[in-house]
Amino acid sequence: MLGFNRWHLFKGLAAIFCIAVLVWLALAYFIPAPPSKFTIATGAKNQTYEAIAKRYQGILARSRIELDIRLTNGAVENLELLNDAASGIKVAIVQSGLSDSDHAPDLLSLGRINYQIYWLFHSADAPLNDLRQLKGKRIAIGPVGSGQRATTEKILGISGVTHDNSALLNLSSQGAADALNEGKIDALFLPFAPDAPVLLSLLKNPRVKAMSFSEAEALTRIFPSLVRLVFPRAVLDFERVIPATDMVLIASPNVVLVRKDIHPALIDLLAQTIVEVHGKPGIYQQAGEFPSQTDPEFPMAQSARDFYKNGPTFLNRYLPFWLTNYAQRTLAVLAAVIAIVLPMFSYAPRLYRSLVENRLRSLYRRLRAIEASLQKDATAAEQAALEADLDSVDRATNILGVPMRHSELFFSLKVHIDLVRARLASRRAELHGRASKAA
Repeated sequence: MLGFNRWHLFKGLAAIFCIAVLVWLALAYFIPAPPSKFTIATGAKNQTYEAIAKRYQGILARSRIELDIRLTNGAVENLELLNDAASGIKVAIVQSGLSDSDHAPDLLSLGRINYQIYWLFHSADAPLNDLRQLKGKRIAIGPVGSGQRATTEKILGISGVTHDNSALLNLSSQGAADALNEGKIDALFLPFAPDAPVLLSLLKNPRVKAMSFSEAEALTRIFPSLVRLVFPRAVLDFERVIPATDMVLIASPNVVLVRKDIHPALIDLLAQTIVEVHGKPGIYQQAGEFPSQTDPEFPMAQSARDFYKNGPTFLNRYLPFWLTNYAQRTLAVLAAVIAIVLPMFSYAPRLYRSLVENRLRSLYRRLRAIEASLQKDATAAEQAALEADLDSVDRATNILGVPMRHSELFFSLKVHIDLVRARLASRRAELHGRASKAA
């Protein structure tokens, strides 16, 4: 049809293949496959952040994603690593109140995940009911670079407790608990998870006592990132009544932050993981309270917010992560191809007609050449050559295979061929008459 042969077909298929390869390469660049491994910054060994990351690690392993846990000094260092594009850290657990989008514009929030509860334990022999009484004391407030130390230093600072008048010591939770029990320090001001063994041991220890923050409401007004919580009587050990009274505590929400250049598929997977780990009720939270759908300090990742609000997508609900990713990329390829091919359909009829007209035009040029030759006197041999050329044009027209929708083009050419044939017949008769007279 239209004079096409196998070479034309081969070139067409080659062009389609090249377009598909180019589309795939473009998608590989603009929509790359997610990495099979990434790193999360946590905190010190055997602390809360590391425990959370280990739970994430086990869940992500089910989706064939390897989570590497990097131990750090805490939230302050985690923020520094996240803000450094060369650090290799894409995800970190951080407590609120340390930074915001104005100071870290390259970060997104996956929502607040739980509370970091601050406890103030002191020697039972030295009654303490006011933060101001810590002036001149030896106080463990956590390692340098940790978010907990940054928070406790702020709280102690407005109480008049500073490095100038007190000893603010760099001790972690277990080391601080041992030092307090041995009388080497006067107090510890540190966060503990409700299920932390060291917390239960401190609450059971008759030599130390926990302070209830009577001015917790004022602290939450001064530091909006803090919240006031009540640790109910007997909630840890109902039989032994631990704690013995309701404790008013202060807490800082923890949040999972990611860099904006993290692969979107990892955000979806992390959102699912966070819901599985933190979506259940606890001592301080109701079911569904965490993860939060908003973050006042950082913009939320939209896909994470959508997941928390609407649940998993159709593909995520029925397919494993690795297969979901391939399906999404395949759909992206199909969408790109359709976006390219669909507009071609609107131009295809006009393009096809132009192609038909171009092929017919070449035959018309041959026909015009024959017709122009008729304007001159021709010998019998030249007459025979013109008739042979016309027969060739006629055969080419018949084998051209013009579609029915373009029949008017076909019959127009056939009419013109017949007109030229009639003129050739007339010229032949004229030549024959001359030859007869000459004889």
